[in-house]
Amino acid sequence: MSRLSEAEPVLHPDCEITNSQMGRFVEIGRGTRLLNSEMGDYAYTDRYADIANTAVGKFANIASFSRIGPTDHPMHRASLHHFLYRSADYWAGARDDAAFFTARAARRTRIGHDTWIGHGAIVRPEIAAGDGAVVAAGAVVTKDVAPYMIVAGVPAAPLRARFPAEVAQRLQALAWWDWPHDRLCTALEDFRHLDIHAFLEKHCG
Repeated sequence: MSRLSEAEPVLHPDCEITNSQMGRFVEIGRGTRLLNSEMGDYAYTDRYADIANTAVGKFANIASFSRIGPTDHPMHRASLHHFLYRSADYWAGARDDAAFFTARAARRTRIGHDTWIGHGAIVRPEIAAGDGAVVAAGAVVTKDVAPYMIVAGVPAAPLRARFPAEVAQRLQALAWWDWPHDRLCTALEDFRHLDIHAFLEKHCG
């Protein structure tokens, strides 16, 4: 029997999952926090990832200690502190600022299909990382990342494309991440052994 299944995600110890949904064959690493987020089919995190207000695509690979959609403090106010919006923690009878939390949750981050978010990388709120994109370890992503682009640095900048534009477009049109589970298994040896051009020739028809 396979370790992962379509019935239930594999949740390692000490995870915090709040208002989040997970697809088939999902694995969530130890100590990971998911808040107001969706994990697509086959996506996984390694240890201690922190993901908030984010739609994560299918087959996303999220390394340990990465942070996606980190929440902001109110820099336009007189204070940055929690007491402004988590007020009930500080005074009996005070209310938390519901509007602040609603606005924060609306700042959605999007991680595409078959992406790789490297160790310790940060992807800021309202950023989109396209299908097949790679974010290098330790990068801080403040701008959208094009499909099949590798970005690195602080702030992150394009390093190089993984494939020529024509190949990237064919991969997105093929959308193998939407294939049924059995078809993925049938094509496993092709994924393992064919170069990208031979793979596209065989599977694009």
